[in-house]
Amino acid sequence: MDLPQLLEESRPEAVADAIQGLARATLPHYTASRASQNRERLARLYDLTAACVASRTLLPMIEYAQGVARERYKDGFDLEEVHTAFNVLEEVIWRRITARLQPPQYPEAFGLVSTVLGAGKQALAIEYVALVSRNREVRSLDLSALFKGTT
Repeated sequence: MDLPQLLEESRPEAVADAIQGLARATLPHYTASRASQNRERLARLYDLTAACVASRTLLPMIEYAQGVARERYKDGFDLEEVHTAFNVLEEVIWRRITARLQPPQYPEAFGLVSTVLGAGKQALAIEYVALVSRNREVRSLDLSALFKGTT
Protein backbone atom coordinates (compact mmCIF):
# COMPACT_ATOMS: atom_id res chain seq x y z
CA MET A 1 0.00 0.00 0.00
CA ASP A 2 1.22 3.53 -0.74
CA LEU A 3 0.34 6.81 0.97
CA PRO A 4 -2.31 8.02 -1.52
CA GLN A 5 -4.12 4.69 -1.22
CA LEU A 6 -3.86 4.82 2.57
CA LEU A 7 -5.31 8.32 2.64
CA GLU A 8 -8.17 7.32 0.36
CA GLU A 9 -9.05 4.20 2.34
CA SER A 10 -8.67 5.87 5.74
CA ARG A 11 -10.76 8.95 5.00
CA PRO A 12 -13.93 8.20 7.01
CA GLU A 13 -12.11 7.07 10.14
CA ALA A 14 -9.44 9.76 9.88
CA VAL A 15 -11.98 12.56 9.59
CA ALA A 16 -13.94 11.13 12.53
CA ASP A 17 -10.76 10.94 14.61
CA ALA A 18 -9.87 14.52 13.65
CA ILE A 19 -13.33 15.69 14.76
CA GLN A 20 -12.76 14.05 18.15
CA GLY A 21 -9.31 15.59 18.41
CA LEU A 22 -10.65 19.02 17.58
CA ALA A 23 -13.33 18.63 20.26
CA ARG A 24 -10.69 17.67 22.85
CA ALA A 25 -8.72 20.81 22.00
CA THR A 26 -11.64 22.94 23.27
CA LEU A 27 -11.09 25.79 20.85
CA PRO A 28 -13.68 28.54 21.44
CA HIS A 29 -14.84 29.12 17.86
CA TYR A 30 -14.77 25.46 16.84
CA THR A 31 -16.66 24.54 20.01
CA ALA A 32 -19.28 27.16 19.15
CA SER A 33 -19.55 25.90 15.54
CA ARG A 34 -22.01 23.22 14.51
CA ALA A 35 -20.54 19.72 14.44
CA SER A 36 -21.48 19.44 10.76
CA GLN A 37 -19.51 22.61 10.02
CA ASN A 38 -16.41 21.26 11.74
CA ARG A 39 -16.77 17.91 9.96
CA GLU A 40 -17.05 19.68 6.61
CA ARG A 41 -14.00 21.84 7.34
CA LEU A 42 -11.83 18.91 8.39
CA ALA A 43 -13.06 16.72 5.53
CA ARG A 44 -12.17 19.46 3.04
CA LEU A 45 -8.71 19.85 4.58
CA TYR A 46 -8.21 16.09 4.56
CA ASP A 47 -9.31 15.75 0.93
CA LEU A 48 -7.07 18.60 -0.14
CA THR A 49 -4.13 17.08 1.75
CA ALA A 50 -4.70 13.75 0.03
CA ALA A 51 -4.99 15.40 -3.40
CA CYS A 52 -1.80 17.43 -2.89
CA VAL A 53 0.08 14.34 -1.71
CA ALA A 54 -1.11 12.36 -4.72
CA SER A 55 -0.25 15.12 -7.22
CA ARG A 56 2.80 16.33 -5.31
CA THR A 57 1.79 19.94 -5.62
CA LEU A 58 1.45 22.56 -2.90
CA LEU A 59 -0.32 25.42 -4.68
CA PRO A 60 -3.89 24.19 -4.01
CA MET A 61 -3.11 23.88 -0.28
CA ILE A 62 -1.48 27.30 -0.15
CA GLU A 63 -4.42 28.97 -1.90
CA TYR A 64 -6.90 27.12 0.31
CA ALA A 65 -5.06 28.09 3.52
CA GLN A 66 -4.95 31.74 2.46
CA GLY A 67 -8.72 31.67 1.89
CA VAL A 68 -9.30 29.93 5.21
CA ALA A 69 -7.19 32.57 6.96
CA ARG A 70 -9.26 35.38 5.48
CA GLU A 71 -12.54 33.66 6.30
CA ARG A 72 -11.65 32.63 9.84
CA TYR A 73 -10.04 36.00 10.61
CA LYS A 74 -13.22 37.75 9.49
CA ASP A 75 -15.21 35.40 11.75
CA GLY A 76 -13.01 36.19 14.76
CA PHE A 77 -11.02 32.95 14.98
CA ASP A 78 -7.54 33.25 16.45
CA LEU A 79 -4.67 31.95 14.36
CA GLU A 80 -3.91 29.41 17.09
CA GLU A 81 -7.37 27.85 16.71
CA VAL A 82 -7.04 27.31 12.98
CA HIS A 83 -3.42 26.19 13.27
CA THR A 84 -4.51 23.63 15.86
CA ALA A 85 -7.07 22.20 13.44
CA PHE A 86 -4.28 21.62 10.91
CA ASN A 87 -2.15 20.00 13.62
CA VAL A 88 -4.96 17.72 14.78
CA LEU A 89 -5.41 16.44 11.25
CA GLU A 90 -1.67 15.95 10.79
CA GLU A 91 -1.47 13.89 13.98
CA VAL A 92 -4.36 11.70 12.85
CA ILE A 93 -2.69 11.05 9.51
CA TRP A 94 0.64 10.28 11.18
CA ARG A 95 -1.09 7.65 13.35
CA ARG A 96 -2.58 6.08 10.22
CA ILE A 97 0.86 6.00 8.59
CA THR A 98 2.44 4.17 11.52
CA ALA A 99 -0.49 1.78 11.79
CA ARG A 100 -0.81 0.82 8.14
CA LEU A 101 2.46 1.45 6.31
CA GLN A 102 5.79 -0.29 6.72
CA PRO A 103 8.64 1.46 8.56
CA PRO A 104 10.71 1.90 5.38
CA GLN A 105 7.79 3.94 3.99
CA TYR A 106 7.64 6.30 6.99
CA PRO A 107 10.20 8.90 5.92
CA GLU A 108 8.59 9.62 2.57
CA ALA A 109 5.04 9.43 3.95
CA PHE A 110 5.76 11.71 6.90
CA GLY A 111 7.69 14.05 4.63
CA LEU A 112 4.88 14.35 2.11
CA VAL A 113 2.14 14.90 4.68
CA SER A 114 4.22 17.34 6.71
CA THR A 115 5.27 19.26 3.62
CA VAL A 116 1.70 19.67 2.39
CA LEU A 117 0.22 20.61 5.74
CA GLY A 118 3.29 22.67 6.64
CA ALA A 119 2.86 24.73 3.49
CA GLY A 120 -0.75 25.24 4.48
CA LYS A 121 0.17 26.30 8.01
CA GLN A 122 2.81 28.69 6.70
CA ALA A 123 0.39 30.28 4.22
CA LEU A 124 -2.22 30.50 6.95
CA ALA A 125 0.17 32.29 9.31
CA ILE A 126 1.46 34.69 6.67
CA GLU A 127 -2.07 35.66 5.67
CA TYR A 128 -3.16 36.10 9.30
CA VAL A 129 -0.18 38.35 10.03
CA ALA A 130 -0.96 40.41 6.94
CA LEU A 131 -4.59 40.79 8.01
CA VAL A 132 -3.68 41.70 11.57
CA SER A 133 -1.09 44.25 10.45
CA ARG A 134 -3.64 45.96 8.19
CA ASN A 135 -6.21 46.22 10.96
CA ARG A 136 -4.09 46.94 14.02
CA GLU A 137 -0.96 48.77 14.86
CA VAL A 138 1.68 46.08 14.98
CA ARG A 139 4.90 47.18 16.61
CA SER A 140 8.11 45.38 15.90
CA LEU A 141 10.23 44.13 18.78
CA ASP A 142 13.79 45.34 19.10
CA LEU A 143 15.69 42.08 19.53
CA SER A 144 19.09 43.50 18.66
CA ALA A 145 20.29 43.14 22.27
CA LEU A 146 19.93 39.38 21.95
CA PHE A 147 22.58 39.31 19.24
CA LYS A 148 25.25 41.49 20.81
CA GLY A 149 26.74 38.78 22.99
CA THR A 150 28.29 39.36 26.39
CA THR A 151 31.29 41.41 27.41
